[in-house]
Amino acid sequence: MIKEDKKKSILISLKKASSLLKKITEMVENDHYCIEVMQQNLAVIGLLRSAHEKLMSNHFNTCFKSAVLAKDERKQKKMTEEILKVINIYNK
Repeated sequence: MIKEDKKKSILISLKKASSLLKKITEMVENDHYCIEVMQQNLAVIGLLRSAHEKLMSNHFNTCFKSAVLAKDERKQKKMTEEILKVINIYNK
């Protein structure tokens, strides 16, 4: 579950990224200068990275922490595998 303060911040980043992505699509359709398109594309990537980092932080401070404190080895193993999977995808 995402904490309210984090949720607002994450949603702002995602909505900005979505809006900017529409702008980039229009820029490509209208043959804008490549560098301008790439700069906007990098801005979207930055917004998505920011949202991802906030989600990861929230997950560690809620779900992961809860799993560790539960002292349930199966739950801890599953949670660790999930985290590693996401980290591997992020680093590709």
